[in-house]
Amino acid sequence: IEVVPTPFYRNKGAYLVGRLVTAAGTMPLVLPIVHDEGGIRIDALLTTSDDVSVVFSFTRSYFHVELECPRAMVEFLRSLMPRKPVDEVYTSLGYHKHGKTELVLALLRHMNAHDARFEVAEGDKGLVMAVFALPSLNVVFKIIKDRFGPPKQTTREQVKEKYHLVFVRDRVGRLADAQEFEALAFGRDRFAPELLTELLTDCGGSVQVEGDQVVIRHLYTERQVTPLNLYLRQVDEAHAIDAVLDYGQAIKDLAAANIFTGDMLLKNFGVTRHGRVIFYDYDELCLLTECHFREIPVARHDDDEYSAEPWFSVGEHDIFPEEFRAFLTLPGRPGQAFQAAHGDLLTVEYWRRMQALAEQGEVVDIFPYKPSRRLR
Repeated sequence: IEVVPTPFYRNKGAYLVGRLVTAAGTMPLVLPIVHDEGGIRIDALLTTSDDVSVVFSFTRSYFHVELECPRAMVEFLRSLMPRKPVDEVYTSLGYHKHGKTELVLALLRHMNAHDARFEVAEGDKGLVMAVFALPSLNVVFKIIKDRFGPPKQTTREQVKEKYHLVFVRDRVGRLADAQEFEALAFGRDRFAPELLTELLTDCGGSVQVEGDQVVIRHLYTERQVTPLNLYLRQVDEAHAIDAVLDYGQAIKDLAAANIFTGDMLLKNFGVTRHGRVIFYDYDELCLLTECHFREIPVARHDDDEYSAEPWFSVGEHDIFPEEFRAFLTLPGRPGQAFQAAHGDLLTVEYWRRMQALAEQGEVVDIFPYKPSRRLR
């Protein structure tokens, strides 16, 4: 048994990270430690690469760990998680600048292929971001548009503030890590014609063509996932039920961390390779404690019900959970399963209760491993 001699700390927990070396090969050995009323104890036993990868996920806050040689630790961790990119391992350890360097190096290696070309990313087009991808690299690139279509009322600086909020907050395994880059240049021939036209039209303030180069003044990168609305069209009913249940749990996990997603449309959520649902569209994200949850007032008369405008005043931070029904009502058995498990998301009482917990400073336990891995 080989164990890293220093614990990995994150939030309320600590982890002993190591591996078992056997005649048949090596396997991970990660022991999550908690401190509760009974004292310090080992909470779970993680022995698969997938389990460990979720602990070190790009959807979670960075670890605090004291290291003499980060590169050696990265190589050790990659022996436990061979599918995890080097840049993500660096970033998970808190060395996000090293991670950005490794990501650029990986991008340049992929760009050396003669047929490498940026293309429009899959999924519905957004009102705030232009999104594109390099098919061989599991990353998407996001550029803030010059103008936002209605009903968006945010600004460029406010969008950047939302991304910074995600960077400094606990992401509880439900928000994709976003890395910010400035002044990147690529060959013009590396862009699909329709993508370059879209970028110059919608993002002219950030994208310019200089000779045979396309210069991007500002962008974000995120790990590529399958948009939830597309995923539900591609899978069978059983997988669809699992996904929509996790979709509701993702909203609740973020609420427990004092985060309100704002726009809950399926297209703003994605599914990772481990089948976890995460949120990645941050332009309407805010702290839950900033919101004012209200019930829709009773109509004064029938004409109010059919009016194009609300018959009651609406403040800037007012939110009406009853209106979530428009996009939280899903068809068929997946929709029935969602309503049975997460129907409380449509009530004011649920959101006010979560606000009260946040205001009291309650830090809810959200474990990055399956309940079946916990020791009883």
